[in-house]
Amino acid sequence: MSLEQVVYCAKAKATGGRDGRATSSDGVLDVKLGVPKEMGGAGGEVTNPEQLFAAGYSACFLGAMKFVAGRDKISMPKDAWIEGEVGIGPIPNGFGIEATLNIHLPEMDEAEAKKLVDAAHIVCPYSNATRNNIDVTLNIVR
Repeated sequence: MSLEQVVYCAKAKATGGRDGRATSSDGVLDVKLGVPKEMGGAGGEVTNPEQLFAAGYSACFLGAMKFVAGRDKISMPKDAWIEGEVGIGPIPNGFGIEATLNIHLPEMDEAEAKKLVDAAHIVCPYSNATRNNIDVTLNIVR
């Protein structure tokens, strides 16, 4: 799928691979990267690509829900939040990831919540990028 128009382009630089640093071109993002203990690394006060992906997908999906709620006149709880989980593991030709979004919509009607989440999954850029590429699970948490 090609974009009709690019309205924003984020730029980030990574050095050192999983044991390095990632910075954005505007200097706002500046994080130390490290391999988690579960993957044989030292762990510690570092982040990793999976945490960054989980944060990005969660924020983007929440934004997509807000967009859909406004567009479709759905009342969405102001205290809604999402906890993303990104797992990594071996696949036959290398490594793969999977994503789970635990979507918290306090006191929202179950049918309306499902309608909102399903519509957001259609418009969210991360959902569009991952669709049919990795396993994505959407959990509406009551």
